[in-house]
Amino acid sequence: MICAICITLLAGAPAVQAARGTRAAILINMDTGKVLFEKNADMSIPPASLTKVMSMFLVMDAVSAKRLTLDEKIRITPAASKVGGSSMHLRNGERVAVRQLLTGAAVASGNDAITALALRVGGNERQFVRAMNQKANSLGLKRTEFKNPTGLPAAGQRTTPRDMATLTRTYLRSHPGAQTFHSTRVFTHRTRQMSNTNSLLGSVRGVNGLKTGWTVASGYNLIVTAQRGGTRLIAVVMGGTSRNARDAMAERLIEAGFDGGGDPKKIRRSMGYRR
Repeated sequence: MICAICITLLAGAPAVQAARGTRAAILINMDTGKVLFEKNADMSIPPASLTKVMSMFLVMDAVSAKRLTLDEKIRITPAASKVGGSSMHLRNGERVAVRQLLTGAAVASGNDAITALALRVGGNERQFVRAMNQKANSLGLKRTEFKNPTGLPAAGQRTTPRDMATLTRTYLRSHPGAQTFHSTRVFTHRTRQMSNTNSLLGSVRGVNGLKTGWTVASGYNLIVTAQRGGTRLIAVVMGGTSRNARDAMAERLIEAGFDGGGDPKKIRRSMGYRR
């Protein structure tokens, strides 16, 4: 009996260590919205580049409303090319298709790409951010406020794992085709090859998205989507102390979620929690 208990505790040790390296997390079933696991899921944390999920949502809304097309080419202005931070290395004056800019925002977390899209859709950044927050309110994201389309540090910009899970679920249900951008592992712009910042793509079975983020204030954030058979999951991990800790927690959540068969108690035990 003692040995069996020891084995159980040792099996849960990696999950507990992963959880200690992150501040907050949530796991939900994408189809039903059922919460399967949560840890400080309503903790307020800056979203960092998870912000781009909302920005891409609004761009896809505009595509669906036929206010622009995926093949339309947008002229890159200095406001976009010089925004700073993570980048797909756009040049002032070049013309780039909406499809390529969305891929650059999803894969390389390009602040330049999402800024170019925001300016095209919103007319200016202020109007686009206003639309972001209106959308957040309409989705019931009560603990989320956006200050820019990129996720670059800004006073008052905040969200929670629960809000990000809700946002992601609605985004992909509204625009299932957007998954293509987030599942792209490598893409090329002007001969420059860029790899997806989500390292779980291709390394964890079933993972097909979605978005990473980091700032000093937020720590390491990650939204992961995954599908095995007919089961689809969304995991959100925020406030990681390192990229490895964040990724380890997300992987444990995904594995526990699939192994637990939709039972929150089983999933919690698999994550190393006794209750």
